[in-house]
Amino acid sequence: MSDVSKALLVLLRGLVRRCPSCGDPGTYQRWFFMRGRCPRCGLLFEREEGYWTGAMAINLIVTELIFAVVMVAWVIKAWPDVPMVPLLTVGLVLNGIVAVLFYPIARTIWIAIDLLLHPLEAEEIEETARLHHVRERSTGGL
Repeated sequence: MSDVSKALLVLLRGLVRRCPSCGDPGTYQRWFFMRGRCPRCGLLFEREEGYWTGAMAINLIVTELIFAVVMVAWVIKAWPDVPMVPLLTVGLVLNGIVAVLFYPIARTIWIAIDLLLHPLEAEEIEETARLHHVRERSTGGL
């Protein structure tokens, strides 16, 4: 597998809220509650303090891009009589909904980007391999 296709696979896994390292779908217990580690490969999701700043930036960028597209389309369609109160109300509600619902996706995308930019170090690889081995032994390979 080429480096580009591997990078795209890792990013796609992040986009669909799977573990970017192994593709396991169990990264979240529920929509907003992320596990501390991947249940399959043992990857630690929060690799350092302040780790989720990147996820917040991704979330902000996506939220504001969607907001801008909707607002510009609305203004173009309604020109020259743009209804400002409904426009601002929809914009505020849209910002809130997208920011909240997209955040879990932004977190797994951020993990994927971070893994691509900062691959696992030797001790992280050993730790995840050890945890994977313990899990395989305790579950009988299930």
